[in-house]
Amino acid sequence: MGFTFIEGTVTGPTGQQQQVNLLIDSGASYSLLPPEIWEALQLTPKRTVSFTMADGVTIQRQVSECHIALAGRDGHTPVVLGEPGDEQALLGVVTLENLGLVLDPFKRTLRSMKLRLT
Repeated sequence: MGFTFIEGTVTGPTGQQQQVNLLIDSGASYSLLPPEIWEALQLTPKRTVSFTMADGVTIQRQVSECHIALAGRDGHTPVVLGEPGDEQALLGVVTLENLGLVLDPFKRTLRSMKLRLT
């Protein structure tokens, strides 16, 4: 098992941008931005969401939205506002689906997903 990273650009509501090295986490629902990134983008919390961690512990985190561009695609996505100690930006499946992408687990790359209307 290995880790897969991708470079992306995130943009906040004021137009501030940050280049981000994202760990593709196919087990995470939402993407996560460390505090120094989301604060530089001037993101503000929109809501609080409960997340269940791998060990079964439930935590509460603030969620916002930003624009993200990666792998030749771009769009808006919800993002978890990381707290101190959250040092790695994560790319979750909601963002991947919003961009029409999926992780190929064998090649450890992103590819276009097959979209269906029905």
